Amino acid sequence: MTAVQGERRAVVLLSGGLDSATVLAEVLHQGYRAYALSVAYGQRHSAELAASEAIAAHFGAAAHQVLTVDVGRFGGSALTDQRIAVPENGADEGIPVTYVPARNTLFLSLALGWAEVLDAEAIFIGVNAVDYSGYPDCRPAFIEAFSALAAVATKSGVEGHGPRIEAPLLTLSKAQIITRGTALGVPWPLTVSCYQADSQGRACGRCDSCRLRREGFLAAGQVDPTRYQ
Repeated sequence: MTAVQGERRAVVLLSGGLDSATVLAEVLHQGYRAYALSVAYGQRHSAELAASEAIAAHFGAAAHQVLTVDVGRFGGSALTDQRIAVPENGADEGIPVTYVPARNTLFLSLALGWAEVLDAEAIFIGVNAVDYSGYPDCRPAFIEAFSALAAVATKSGVEGHGPRIEAPLLTLSKAQIITRGTALGVPWPLTVSCYQADSQGRACGRCDSCRLRREGFLAAGQVDPTRYQ
């Protein structure tokens, strides 16, 4: 889609989950024209991608691209390899088996390409380093390193007008994210966070992502609107 001259543009990585939906709402609140990008990376289920389409439509994103890059063919993660069980007994010590190798590096690289074509001011990603599962690509050091890479890896970057990498949820707790999202009108029932949701988008209620989401709504003093199996 061709961007309109003079508008403030941002590419938003939109998974269909709670965090990325909040980021999309925040970007629109800040006055950007939002270009949503989702990735079919070989994940266990398509419920999140269906949710991303509904969320992008709800908020009136300028465009919503769904790219297929099937890193699931590599295996190595419980989210992409059916032979590896999704843990249901709390978070593992260290980096859990739900970590998808290089996922956010891949996502940001794709977003960087689109942002350069759009001449977007920023790329927004919903990574969080507080209530999260211990993934290395959700830490401030990763965002800082990718920002430095983006500045030297693209034409717009070396010309001095490359997009910023923004992670507005980086230091917020899950409860704080939910409180902010509620204020911005995020339609929580449309979002899907579960690692093993069913075909209707209903959550298992047992995985680490479900636990963090449920605890977040509780800590925020809100009723959990999640649909469970």
